[in-house]
Amino acid sequence: MNTNRIIIEPGRTEQNYWRDLWLFRELFYILSWRDIKVRYKQTVIGTAWSIIRPLLTTIIFTIVFSRVAKLGEPSGAPYAIMVFAGMLPWQFFANALSEASNSLIGNANLVSKVYFPRMIIPASSIITSLVDFAISFLLLLAMMVFYQYVPDVKILLLPVFILMALAAAFGVGLYITALNVKYRDFRYIIPFIVQIGLYITPVGFSSSLVPEKWRLWYSLNPMVGVVDGFRWCILDEPMYRPGFFISVFMIVLFLWVGVVYFRKTEKSFADNI
Repeated sequence: MNTNRIIIEPGRTEQNYWRDLWLFRELFYILSWRDIKVRYKQTVIGTAWSIIRPLLTTIIFTIVFSRVAKLGEPSGAPYAIMVFAGMLPWQFFANALSEASNSLIGNANLVSKVYFPRMIIPASSIITSLVDFAISFLLLLAMMVFYQYVPDVKILLLPVFILMALAAAFGVGLYITALNVKYRDFRYIIPFIVQIGLYITPVGFSSSLVPEKWRLWYSLNPMVGVVDGFRWCILDEPMYRPGFFISVFMIVLFLWVGVVYFRKTEKSFADNI
């Protein structure tokens, strides 16, 4: 006679955590689609916000850095396209970081009632930022048509740098969202981090303007390599390779620290949330 048995084994959840991520992939799809629908259904201007915000920031940065500060165009491309090419990855990183950092708090009821790998929640929250990025990228294409600018074939390598931006946002987001569960006031620091990051990242200017002796230190900001990579793909602007590899190392480091800290504190989420 066949009997069904439930085996309770210490440490089984730990051993099968990464396999469970795959087994719960349908939950990832459901949460991602829910976030997308909520994002665009409960807004007055909907998808237009994904265009208006980076466009206004680009206009302001173009006026400030090009007309007021009189900075040149190292790549020879229109300054507005240079700024927008830097704005795209930064806006994606900032949105993904904000969404991931507050994801667990926003799904408190789900976390406290049902078991599943909690990493699914911050991972699914980033999908809305990818949608915003895709919409904003259409605006970049429209700007290229307007300025009659044709990018090099290197633009086909752009997904590599999109993945780098996603990894950076996911790593930092995992760490901060785990802190948010324990220290609720930590979420107020996130907008400050994003605001400061905008000015220490070469969004409105080329990183080639940074003095040579500081460029390696400047590249400790992981988004420097991502922004430079975007401009290299889109504008054929020379990329500072030592700084790029440092940015890659920092992204891997942040991702590793984020995953380790998230897994370390994950057991207490249901109790603290």
